[in-house]
Amino acid sequence: MQRQIDDVMGLCCKISDSRQIKAALQNSAKGAATAGGGAFLGGLLGGPPGIFIGGALGGAVGWWMTNDKFLPLHQIIIEMPPQQKKKLYSDVMAVLGNLHWVDLAQLIFLVMGNSSLQMRVLTTLISFATKELGAKVEYGQK
Repeated sequence: MQRQIDDVMGLCCKISDSRQIKAALQNSAKGAATAGGGAFLGGLLGGPPGIFIGGALGGAVGWWMTNDKFLPLHQIIIEMPPQQKKKLYSDVMAVLGNLHWVDLAQLIFLVMGNSSLQMRVLTTLISFATKELGAKVEYGQK
């Protein structure tokens, strides 16, 4: 079973790499904490006007920290925790259906050789990235 999960993760990495797909994971909590911390610190140092200035500066820094930090999707897939890999595996297997393969190379050959199947796996992968990971997805030039 683990070999199959690894094979499907390898397939997802191959497809996302071949399409140069990048994703930016949303770090809204980090940005909100920075904005709130700036408002708090501004309030301590400058009273009510300090809250306004600290909140604005903290919000700007929070936006800068979290804005468009795109990573290759295949790198995100590799670094996902096991429960997310199992969810992605389940989603992709729903697309692959009864497809049987011996190893990763054969799975890649079977899927990449069938444009319809490849597009369905790609769509599943993009959907997983946006819904499950809360990522913003960007496509490359290939």
